[in-house]
Amino acid sequence: MQKIIFHSQEEDMILACQNITKAFGTNEILNNASFHIEEREKAALVGINGAGKSTLLKIIVGELSADSGEVILSKGKTLGYLAQHQDLTGDLTIYQEVLQAKQYLIDMENRLRNLEQEMKYEQGEQLEEKMAAYTRLSHTFELENGYAYRSEVVGVLKGLGFSEDEFDKKISELSGGQKTRVALGRLLLTKPDVILLDEPTNHLDMESIAWLEGYLMNYSGAVLIVSHDRYFLDRVVTKIVEIDAGKVMTFEGNYSAYSRKKAMLREAAYHAWMNQQQEIRHQEEVITKLKSFNREKSIRRAESREKMLEKMEVLDKPTEVRADMRIRLTPRITSGNDVLRVSHLSKSFPGQHLFSDLNFEIHRGERVAIIGNNGTGKTTILKILNGVVAPDSGEVELGTKVQIGYYDQEHQVLHMDKTIFQELSDTYPYLTNTEIRNVLAAFLFTEDDVFQPIHTLSGGERGRISLAKLMLSNANFLILDEPTNHLDIVSKEILEQALKDYTGTILYVSHDRYFINQTATRILELTNQTLVNYIGNYDYYLEKKEELTSIYAPSAEAEPQKQEESSVKLDWKAQKEEQARLRKRENDLKKTEARIEELETRDSEIDGELSLPEVATDVARCIELSNEKAAVQAELERLYEKWEELA
Repeated sequence: MQKIIFHSQEEDMILACQNITKAFGTNEILNNASFHIEEREKAALVGINGAGKSTLLKIIVGELSADSGEVILSKGKTLGYLAQHQDLTGDLTIYQEVLQAKQYLIDMENRLRNLEQEMKYEQGEQLEEKMAAYTRLSHTFELENGYAYRSEVVGVLKGLGFSEDEFDKKISELSGGQKTRVALGRLLLTKPDVILLDEPTNHLDMESIAWLEGYLMNYSGAVLIVSHDRYFLDRVVTKIVEIDAGKVMTFEGNYSAYSRKKAMLREAAYHAWMNQQQEIRHQEEVITKLKSFNREKSIRRAESREKMLEKMEVLDKPTEVRADMRIRLTPRITSGNDVLRVSHLSKSFPGQHLFSDLNFEIHRGERVAIIGNNGTGKTTILKILNGVVAPDSGEVELGTKVQIGYYDQEHQVLHMDKTIFQELSDTYPYLTNTEIRNVLAAFLFTEDDVFQPIHTLSGGERGRISLAKLMLSNANFLILDEPTNHLDIVSKEILEQALKDYTGTILYVSHDRYFINQTATRILELTNQTLVNYIGNYDYYLEKKEELTSIYAPSAEAEPQKQEESSVKLDWKAQKEEQARLRKRENDLKKTEARIEELETRDSEIDGELSLPEVATDVARCIELSNEKAAVQAELERLYEKWEELA
């Protein structure tokens, strides 16, 4: 049985799992899983859906017991745990609930107030005793940051996306996502030595995720995170603990470093498995041939080879070899170059103004991401484009031969009486069984899963089927609302590659920054009730956000100078052209610098060659090199001038 042991600290280790094994019935989830976390270390637990990540967290905190193995926590250290789903109840407000994390400081503060009152009526020795107690308590209160705990609570709540006018909302009135944010805020403020977080970014917008990244990176304790948010993991963690087919393996570095190492290991393991399979087949053919000779010597040799095969340690086929699961999307009809034009679009709901006078265009082949905080109206824009919601004003024009494919988790057109396999095979009868199974496998439906009736599935599972259907449709303009929700990392990578290879046009809303970074050629940020255009991926957006927001979408609280700048802001087309010009200049500058470096290297090489004795006596070679050097020098002069202009 599992044991949770509290050890005196060895070196920097604060938490360790040793030989953890856990099975549910005949399904073994974890097999001798071992890893450790050091003090102040930030680590991630990764693996496909169902690999056992949440199970392992629950074993660490004692919510589940392992079949064998032990969890070791350094003596005197505390654990804090945030599960994916929170069932907070009660009549407390958001602020009161989170403030409970500082109850010990509230008690200390009350004791200080009481001592102040009591000292007014004491004299002599009793007064001295109470003054000494007050001094000690006051010192402790100050060391614990007692004078700032209320502002600390406010800071965390705002960081997690709550505005001050929401602080008085009762817990009982909150959505599941809001409850999870409240629970996260309370956990962070208790400041345990080890924080365990299960999908902490699921209910946060981009600003709140960025705030949480900074908080965790600077956190004085250790952190172990389960998350599908790869951009978040790249920023926060320095170690990856992977669960794969029940086995645990540790990788140093962030998620991107792990992904590269894993791909290399997977490829090596796959080649080793293929080579062994080939060797096994070869030996089996030789054995069959030897036996067919039907002579004593050949039979003995066949038996010897059979014994050798029996002793061979057969390698398991590596998991996640995804070459056969690659999705290729090719629109059957090519649209015109102008795919979409939106002019002067406005929308409000009762008590909520979303946006006004939005203008943008999308051209064939672009992959455009709409981003912005929760509640700004991103999904509403997609619904307007698809006729689900009517705008208050404005026009939406589609180009010639444009066929929209729309993915919206709230409006999935599925036949509840069909199985998953039937849903795809009936819609696309020209696909082979293997092609259908490959697409379904990419969206996490394998083996007998494909024969489940759709009415028995969860909302997330139905969303994945709708996405699979859309990927196979005749559409040449895909409009996607949060397409990576309910996908594990492997499926996200398959979808990313499919969208990058796609020759049609894509417009999507997403909070998945890694996905945006991989797929977007342009970003539209909906902020301060207008759109700001970024011609690049998410990294480019981060680099330019402050500068472009102040020009094109200053907030109501902006300084007067910025308000003046906004009064002369460029119209949509000019804004786009200006950014394209700046982007081209940056690219030209990089290319120029690379060419200068290349030519300077060649110039040095020519000097080296000309100094060689065998070249000095070769007149033809000398002339050839001198001519090349003159051409290099001339081009360098031109490039130096160009670099000065660009820089």
